[in-house]
Amino acid sequence: MTDDARPDVAVGHLRLPVDDVDAAHQFFVAVGMRDVLKRDDFAILELRGGTHLILTPAESPIEPGQRTPFDLMVDDVDAAHARFIAAGTTATPIERGKIHDSFSAQGPSGYVVPVNSSHVVGPV
Repeated sequence: MTDDARPDVAVGHLRLPVDDVDAAHQFFVAVGMRDVLKRDDFAILELRGGTHLILTPAESPIEPGQRTPFDLMVDDVDAAHARFIAAGTTATPIERGKIHDSFSAQGPSGYVVPVNSSHVVGPV
């Protein structure tokens, strides 16, 4: 792959402790992640670029409104917003910005998930 234009590195895995693995799994699949593995005590989902989100039981309760330790980037922020609403989540109106258009949505454990329009500059 000598002509591979992708960056040399990627984020491999993100871990998100949740109150309810099943509910969080269903939520993230509904908003566009690929199901890889689901068990009672953890789940693995795949994002674009091959990054895996690992859902595990939280050791202590999640404080409602706590921001996820990551944000999501999407090609079509309007379609993503509609997908989050259709999944039954509460989402803020889309804010149009200079770099990103963005909104936030609340997941089933009370996390707030920031969602931004993409500004990818090449193959990923």
